[in-house]
Amino acid sequence: MKRTSYLPMIAIVLAVFSCKPTSPGPVSGEATEEINTTLTGEEKAGGVMTPEIMQKFGRLGSFALSPDGSAVLYTVTLTDLPTERRHTDIFSISLAGGEPVRLTTQGGFSPQWFDEGRKIAYINGQDLMTMNPDGSQQNRVEGISGFETFNISPDGKNILFTKRVKLDQTSNEKHGFSNAKVRIIDDLMYRHWNSWSDYSYSHIFVASFNGKSVSGEKDIMKEQKFESPTAPYYDEREIAWSPDGKYIAYTSKRLRGIDDARSTNSDIYLRELASGNEINITEGNGGYDRYPVFSPDGSKIAYQSMERNGYEADLDRLFVYDINNRSRTWITREWQFDVENISWADERNIWFTCSHLGTAQIFRTDLNTGNVVKVTDGVHNLGPLSLRQGVLVSGIASMSMAPEIAAVSMTSGEIRQLTSINKPIYESVRMGKVEEKYIRTKDNKDLQMWVVYPPSFNPSEKYPALLFCNGGPQSTLDQFWSYRWNLQMMAAKGYVVYAPNRRGVAGFGQAWKEQISGDYGGANMQDYLDATDAMAREPYIDRERIGAVGASYGGFSVYYLAGIHGGRFKAFISHCGMFNFTSWYGSTEELWFPNKDIEGPYWNNPKSYQFSPHLRVEEWDTPIMIIVGANDFRIPYTQSLEAFQAAQILGVPSRLLFFEDETHFVLRPQNSVIWQREFFEWLDLYLK
Repeated sequence: MKRTSYLPMIAIVLAVFSCKPTSPGPVSGEATEEINTTLTGEEKAGGVMTPEIMQKFGRLGSFALSPDGSAVLYTVTLTDLPTERRHTDIFSISLAGGEPVRLTTQGGFSPQWFDEGRKIAYINGQDLMTMNPDGSQQNRVEGISGFETFNISPDGKNILFTKRVKLDQTSNEKHGFSNAKVRIIDDLMYRHWNSWSDYSYSHIFVASFNGKSVSGEKDIMKEQKFESPTAPYYDEREIAWSPDGKYIAYTSKRLRGIDDARSTNSDIYLRELASGNEINITEGNGGYDRYPVFSPDGSKIAYQSMERNGYEADLDRLFVYDINNRSRTWITREWQFDVENISWADERNIWFTCSHLGTAQIFRTDLNTGNVVKVTDGVHNLGPLSLRQGVLVSGIASMSMAPEIAAVSMTSGEIRQLTSINKPIYESVRMGKVEEKYIRTKDNKDLQMWVVYPPSFNPSEKYPALLFCNGGPQSTLDQFWSYRWNLQMMAAKGYVVYAPNRRGVAGFGQAWKEQISGDYGGANMQDYLDATDAMAREPYIDRERIGAVGASYGGFSVYYLAGIHGGRFKAFISHCGMFNFTSWYGSTEELWFPNKDIEGPYWNNPKSYQFSPHLRVEEWDTPIMIIVGANDFRIPYTQSLEAFQAAQILGVPSRLLFFEDETHFVLRPQNSVIWQREFFEWLDLYLK
């Protein structure tokens, strides 16, 4: 169920503002009272993370470096737990130092510089707004409505924006009834990840822009039943202007129905606005092609490319397309790590990030040589990047710090943190030590893992421990920060948490990542057992009080471990995990995933179906809590119901936490707090 970024919270915040919102509203566009995020005396006295404190974090959204590289715009979202109201505002901070300046008070997100840095455009509610760099003269742009994302051309004369275009007929329209609740479905992909089809498609529109109004909008995709940006996250980075404003490069997946369900083949299209001519610059490549970025002179386009169709965890390569001779070159041919967040420094040098050996770092490469050079070091995740005029800024996060913004020296790699959004919280809350640890596996491999200790850890004492099972399965497990699966929160409750980078995760080379496909119950499960045995030998671990937790593929891992663990664990928590491969294949939507990772449909009798947890459920003997959202269509909630029912019938102590209004992720503030409270109540019951 891969779909995670190595800076997951930024990804989730951006998803909040995508064309199909997944979080509760409203993200305020009206004047509102200030949201109080001050810690109470009791919270300060406790000195450790709690679910309630987690909801008081300011959450970094998008950010943008000014054209001259002197200042950064960014957004922060605050949450009011009692009302679940969220409010987002825009801030600016100078790279020369000083305090941030709040530019909006009545809401604003997706800020963008234009007019050579003399103006800022942003979204407030349903309106496109402009203001001066100091926040003055906030005015509504006329002539634009119903849009979702926008991007002003570098010359400031045009604007592209996306909005949904209804092209399919509803059952009510067909039959003339207004109160009927029925869908007539003739093909697959009628629902995807967390939403049903709304009979419309995300299209790109281009219009004239004079700084005050938008006019003459044209749908460059016309009546096509394809989308850009692509589902399910509608990432605006999939669309780019050329520096001269004459071209747009955009990502689209031109497949429908069952072909869409079976394929990952998206392509990048280059459109000349004046003539309307369009070419597919990635034609012939079978896998994902995404995130086009024009070179400074507009002669080339860098992009991320996966070679194999139907394999979403294929190596993400750096390609460059030459517009003049229509050639494309694989730049990082000798590099076996996934490339992300591509940025041009000049016509020859490209900077990007990679998940690399348990952290996410910044790298650069030369187009002439293809050599990859690591620029940064440290226990953190870096990205996304913004690079202007020889100035580089990046998001930065770790298991001990929510996402912030940092300046990165392009010569030394030195990192200087610019923002401190949650400084008052860190001053009152102690974080546990995070330590990198290597062990030898049963088959004599080096296994890296992160260990997070309780804030008041004393090595002479005995502690309960938690195995964190990563999702994906080919996602990264690096220095991530999560507002739910937060390892510091678990450590604050008195648990030693260990998170192994078992077979299948990204960041340790493509061979390590690919091993897991077709082997879900094999080497990676032994990695978990080896890591658990190694931790149990530590003098500070009480081997009689070890639990295992995880979501998505991590939830599957918990189910599978429950049938093979040999008494190692005393409590389990599985969130949105696969339980029965046969029924899961028959109800999930992105069929390319099971076709690759569990070797296809059940009627072909794949050998990998032997790893379906339901086949080992009679071995379950350990308390298990199961968590699921009703609107999870990636791993439908019935998988969790099957697992809970089996546990109940077998007399295994079990609890089902069913969220009626959540998806594969629990995002609503009050639901999130309940999630945390129930999570620790269950673990404390059996491990404390």
